[in-house]
Amino acid sequence: MSDAAVSYELDGSVAVIRIDDGKANAISHDVLDGLHEALDRAEAEARAVVILGREGRFSAGFHLPTMTAGTDEMRGLVGAGAELLLRVYLFPRPVVVACTGHALAAGALVLLVGDVRVGATGDHKIGLNEVAIGMQLPIFAVELARDRLLPTAFTAATMGAEIYDPEGARAVGYLDRVVPAEDLLATATAEAARLAELRTGAFAETKVRARTTTADFARSTLTEDLTSIEVPQP
Repeated sequence: MSDAAVSYELDGSVAVIRIDDGKANAISHDVLDGLHEALDRAEAEARAVVILGREGRFSAGFHLPTMTAGTDEMRGLVGAGAELLLRVYLFPRPVVVACTGHALAAGALVLLVGDVRVGATGDHKIGLNEVAIGMQLPIFAVELARDRLLPTAFTAATMGAEIYDPEGARAVGYLDRVVPAEDLLATATAEAARLAELRTGAFAETKVRARTTTADFARSTLTEDLTSIEVPQP
């Protein structure tokens, strides 16, 4: 793999992709490269995918030192992250996201692009906290939230930077199920194996028809949107 924080294992027909940097699971350029490499392998040899983090930490979002290094560095990382997220959103295999713990900012966006999202019980924080830390939410993130979150929760989750516990996250649309932490991987893998039995071509085409409008709009606005995003301000 391109990055030691990203590992790949093929379990029957299911590719298990794990993010574990031993810390907060921040999304850096190296992690994005590792995820792309893992997805390349999964597309070639698997019929479904599980993406998970480390125990207690799914992902704290984009790599903070890069986000605060300067405007160009920040925009480069956000743009690369958007491409990865949109790839997962339209990935031609079923994607089950196993939320192992805290999922904030870009970490919460990974939940929004999964097909099935299973979360672990625990004192975990899940949500889009960008506005609370002084950063405007990019258009692609707004559109993913609009697509996957309940309409009644959309304003609070985006403009209000509302943070949820796992059950609250399930209620508004970040998660589909919440299970005990010790059952999370088995539950996610079983769900992926079930989805792997679907006809791959029919699944992929239906996903494109369901999501291409959102994805195309997000991509068409990305370049211009990135020019307006600034380094997070207090």
